[in-house]
Amino acid sequence: METTETPEPDRTCGDLSPLLSAENCYRVLAAAKRGGAEGEVERVYRYMSLHYLEVLRTPSVYGRLTAGERDLILARRMEGRKVLAVAESSEVSEGSPPEDAIQRRVFCLHMDTQRWEVLTRLPEEVPDRGSGMCTLYNYLFVAGGVSRSGASDRVFCYNPLTGAWSRVRPLSQPRCQLRLVPMDGHLYAVGGECLFTVERYDPRTDRWSPVAPLPRGSFAVAHEVAVCGGELFVSGGSLFYRMLRYDSRRDEWEECPFNESRRRSADMVAHRSLVYRFDVDRERAGVSVYRYNTVVKAWLGGDSFPLQNPQPFRCAVLGDRIFCVNRSQTLQFEVREEREGFLPEVLPSPGEARGALEPFVLTLGTDTAAGPGTDREN
Repeated sequence: METTETPEPDRTCGDLSPLLSAENCYRVLAAAKRGGAEGEVERVYRYMSLHYLEVLRTPSVYGRLTAGERDLILARRMEGRKVLAVAESSEVSEGSPPEDAIQRRVFCLHMDTQRWEVLTRLPEEVPDRGSGMCTLYNYLFVAGGVSRSGASDRVFCYNPLTGAWSRVRPLSQPRCQLRLVPMDGHLYAVGGECLFTVERYDPRTDRWSPVAPLPRGSFAVAHEVAVCGGELFVSGGSLFYRMLRYDSRRDEWEECPFNESRRRSADMVAHRSLVYRFDVDRERAGVSVYRYNTVVKAWLGGDSFPLQNPQPFRCAVLGDRIFCVNRSQTLQFEVREEREGFLPEVLPSPGEARGALEPFVLTLGTDTAAGPGTDREN
């Protein structure tokens, strides 16, 4: 790991309580258990939850925790209010400030007020565009991308519970226009512009390692990725109607049944046992939604809905809702398994946002939720 997050001093039990770190938190926990200091035990669990990745990477700590304690600190990390968030790319419209002068922001949506507010800002070192983004263990990871100096291998990590950014191990090779997804406690960096290679990140060892590459001739550019039922699916790309499934046990890619659509996908997401693929039809001013059942391995009947001046969008799943977001609008779909129809509800988009928007879901703790005008920076 190149640089690490510097934890805030955690001193909630008086001046006699030691400052906690990844190196000493287990010793403090063991001493507190022996002494029956329940308040001190809770303080250490809180620290481990807030700084989960650091604990996970420290064998002398994580390796000595019981299975119940591991589940406890992760469950506490995931407690709180789940929010839809989006990160903006550089402004590319005519007459805008130079890209280098813009520090891009991350907005979160308050559903009760339907207001978007700034949560944090991307580090200045994040490339101008083409980065892959996803969340794992309630951390936001930003990988790769391309700037004026070329494609990047850098990977950044944001902790919404502390408001801090850090750097993790770089990708094995520079990638832009990649897809970054979490699966089984790992990150997968899939392809990229003219790349068929795939690599996997293990947060316990802070290492990227290669896995089976995409079959040649499949998805050189513009592919979409979704994880459903512990399986990785890839579609879109240069052959729009194909879809592949990655078998992590055999480290192999398998061909799925073809999709009838020949249009480019806007995005692909998963909910329960279904993969939802959204294809934009600009000629008919609408969007087609196709569903792939991963259990019976078959495409189900498609749906469509009108959309004036349809623009590319990206999607995220929060509970039983799918959100499709771009700068012009946010569409919310309630997923109902007993019916096929889609009736989108239009929500506001962050009016101040620049460039393309990448949506994801974060959990904000009770003391980290952004308030009006809040701008949580490193």
